[in-house]
Amino acid sequence: MAKDYPRSRRIAEQLRRELAEVIRDDVDDPRVGSVTISEVQVSRDLAHATVYVTVLGAEAAEAQAGIDILNKAHGFLRSQVARRIRAKRTPSLRFLHDTAFDRGARLSALIDEVAPPPADDEPSKE
Repeated sequence: MAKDYPRSRRIAEQLRRELAEVIRDDVDDPRVGSVTISEVQVSRDLAHATVYVTVLGAEAAEAQAGIDILNKAHGFLRSQVARRIRAKRTPSLRFLHDTAFDRGARLSALIDEVAPPPADDEPSKE
């Protein structure tokens, strides 16, 4: 497991906030859709950042298309973020699909399938 550094965490959180604003305000491509940045991981030397995104309400192919567009626009996004933050260098950006939400929904469905929630009309055990 990689060691966590406070500066990396601060930069990652700042990148997450600024990228969310830049994508919301400056990216006009409708194929990107409604993007949520769930996590940013910054390398120890602050040269690279991996941005995990979730595209809400999109099928897998549409979500991947939106992520591909963000990866193609990484230079523009990096320059916009660099204008907003005060850092010597702005990390290069790589966008990946965050599958945690999808996995959570799938696990929840499996749990409901095995043990369905009790009906409301059943008397309680109290």
